[in-house]
Amino acid sequence: MRKFFIAGNWKMNYSISETVEFCRQFRVKGLNNISSDIVLFPPSISIQAMIKTLEDTPVKVGGQNIHQEFSGAFTGEISAEMLYDSGSEFVLIGHSERRQYFNETDEIVNKKLKIALKSNLTPVVCIGESLDQRESGKTEDVILRQIKEGFKDISETEMEKVVIAYEPIWAIGTGLTATPEQAQEIHNIIRNTIVEDFSPQLGKNLRILYGGSAKVKNAEILLSEKDIDGLLIGGASLKVNDFYEIIKIAEKLTKK
Repeated sequence: MRKFFIAGNWKMNYSISETVEFCRQFRVKGLNNISSDIVLFPPSISIQAMIKTLEDTPVKVGGQNIHQEFSGAFTGEISAEMLYDSGSEFVLIGHSERRQYFNETDEIVNKKLKIALKSNLTPVVCIGESLDQRESGKTEDVILRQIKEGFKDISETEMEKVVIAYEPIWAIGTGLTATPEQAQEIHNIIRNTIVEDFSPQLGKNLRILYGGSAKVKNAEILLSEKDIDGLLIGGASLKVNDFYEIIKIAEKLTKK
């Protein structure tokens, strides 16, 4: 059975002091017997404070973005090496907001993926379609293109380190959520594509997360689907109680 992966993407929220307070409240919930992988993605300036405050817990920390070059004259950017040196173990790549607002293409996603792997970061690669693409029946075409171009020239051994997050763009920050059946359908397409492009073993082991207005009230029904291995959570991850409740749901399903 694939281990659940519950992640919180904080986006551009919480100062360093607010991060420390969240983590203090979070750690007293009791985190040490959790079997799921728990990862938080705070703003980069809060990474080290988060790591320090969550020390001796199983919670891991990741960055929300990296640049596609190792170093250079890119004012305001963060390299994969810098992120790794900060103590981060994970990095989000190709989040829909990066694609939408910062014009990240599949080619850029591919470059960032290669840089992340070379820098010993575990990449969580985001893919997903817009509302227009879904309504025009192009969802599968978009997903297949993003996989083909995003994972171009990536070996099976490298792919073993990757996590994929399916985020229907139309369900992020809108309050809309894909039905469990819609999410499962796309997760199954993603898994079958990995089987075809790489191997049945990789397809079986690869973890695929759902991201798109995941919250306490829909977490259990989403995580109960065969091919949904976890959640990439936005707003609900900023609330200590909500995020912990989702973790408890994953733990309950693990023990079934």
